[in-house]
Amino acid sequence: MREKTSLQSWQSTSFTQVSMEDHFWQPRLEVLKQVTLPACLHKCEETGRITNFAKAAGLQEGKHEGIYFNDSDVYKVLEGAAYSLMNHPDPVLEAEIDRIIDFIAAAQDEDGYLSTYYTLEAPESKWSDMEKHEMYCGGHLIEAAVAYYEATGKRKLLDTACKLADHYDSLFGVGKRHWVEGHQEIELALMKLYKVTAEPRYWKLALWLLEERGHGYGIGMIWDKEEWGPPYCQDDVPVKDIQKVTGHAVRAMYLYSAMADAVHVSSDPDYVEALHRVWNHTVDRNMYITGGIGPSQHNEGFTHDYDLPNETAYCETCAAIAMAFWNHRMNLLFGDAKYADLVEREMYNGALAGISLSGDKFFYVNPLASKGDHHRVPWYDTSCCPTSLVRFLPSIGQYMYATSGNGIVVNQFINSEGTLVMAEGLKVNLKQTTVYPWHGRIELSVNPDREANFTIRVRIPDWCRSYKLLIGGESVLDANRLIDRGYIVLERSWSPGDLIVLEMDMPAQAMRARSEVEANRGRIAIQRGPLVYCVEQADNPGLTYDTFTISDREPLQISHQPELLGGVTVLKGQATNGLPIVMIPYYAWDNREEGFMQIWIKEVRNQRLYS
Repeated sequence: MREKTSLQSWQSTSFTQVSMEDHFWQPRLEVLKQVTLPACLHKCEETGRITNFAKAAGLQEGKHEGIYFNDSDVYKVLEGAAYSLMNHPDPVLEAEIDRIIDFIAAAQDEDGYLSTYYTLEAPESKWSDMEKHEMYCGGHLIEAAVAYYEATGKRKLLDTACKLADHYDSLFGVGKRHWVEGHQEIELALMKLYKVTAEPRYWKLALWLLEERGHGYGIGMIWDKEEWGPPYCQDDVPVKDIQKVTGHAVRAMYLYSAMADAVHVSSDPDYVEALHRVWNHTVDRNMYITGGIGPSQHNEGFTHDYDLPNETAYCETCAAIAMAFWNHRMNLLFGDAKYADLVEREMYNGALAGISLSGDKFFYVNPLASKGDHHRVPWYDTSCCPTSLVRFLPSIGQYMYATSGNGIVVNQFINSEGTLVMAEGLKVNLKQTTVYPWHGRIELSVNPDREANFTIRVRIPDWCRSYKLLIGGESVLDANRLIDRGYIVLERSWSPGDLIVLEMDMPAQAMRARSEVEANRGRIAIQRGPLVYCVEQADNPGLTYDTFTISDREPLQISHQPELLGGVTVLKGQATNGLPIVMIPYYAWDNREEGFMQIWIKEVRNQRLYS
């Protein structure tokens, strides 16, 4: 475990500053634009999620359709559409979003309140049950509004969001009503609204909402349910006193994301210590190899340390995405590559598995083993996961780079080109050339607009055991001496055309869980680079579920197959019974005929190759 770090306050680079021409991500983003986004808009229309706003505005007759938090799905799709428009202007899509925004604005009450469920079904019961997601939905509205304003410059949705936030601020805060939102989201949304409006009331309200937790103010269904209670929504202790991860996984990750945002404005050392404690507890004792979190269907979250079953793993897609949100913020806050390592793990495994290669089917639950009865579907009654993917994937470019006062941080490896602005107006064009994640060679062409001395930090992933570094064609000997918190730190005078080449060895590696994880005792998993691999029946007709063993002494042939599953590198070897075995990346499973899938495979005893 790396040592705790002081606050760094790195700045994230917007994905709008980065142009991706990547063989891995670009086809997925094109499918998302052409298939996933329209499909989610259609489902929101078909299921009444959009017409709920028209009804609440008095423009149509009828009752509220669906679940009380359905508004949030519309907002998340709008946020994803905004990100898509930033990268690919589309007048037809923009006109459709404007149409929906007109309904949303019309549905807002004069005092700023906005929830189609309460407006249509129970107007007399507003603010009576903290589990009814009033502020959760409002938070997603705010995030959509900020994104759409940044994409188009149009203020209608942003003005709606500000009016809503002002309504919250009129009711809640110091000397006003207490409130503990059952599902966190509003806190980090208010931080975003503050950044775009510079209105300090918004970040102060976010901080107040964080401070409300753990003092016995919570009321509603969660708090009354004996087997859940306050820990389910992280209301059991004040946030400064958090020792361990508890309850619903997505709610917990949103809370920790908001706490990290709060540190940026408050620098509160108690928040810093709490974040370190809960991060260690989450990652060291409660996270799957895929980056998945939350093993239990019962509470969509955590149970006890090292409870990591494979076939019954819940691992909600939203939780993997929220884990990326939190770790991205932690990376910016503390300047340690271990957080960017986890963002990478979620990008290529935990989150990406949530969507089919065709872009129109989704996993809510992501087990690490299946007998063949678990499949993606086009939609859910609770469709938070499809709509979360719509807003997460178009924005992955923001995880690539960060800037510090005196330099650039390279966090993710994607074939791309972008211009970063540093202190004193220095502009640096970075061109990244790679076929990652299939190969470990990364070329970085550095082109500052003038010769200048600054620092470039390049992440060495946690999976990388050996590498070579070249600058200007010359090998950098003993590059390990340049490592700081998981980054190679290159401080020198840079000129236009300077070239950094990082060549990371990318063998298939046998991975073992900690001995405390009962489900994985006597088993190994295979990882290559950032990708976790699995055995799927479609490639292994001679094998049956959980009846075969492998040895880590058995060499695995690495073979890239451009026509398989959109282009994947497969691993080929032999099971110990002599039958051939083929492994594919975990994210790509369940895109063909039905059949079993396994990540953790029984290991033949008394044969070990890797330490």
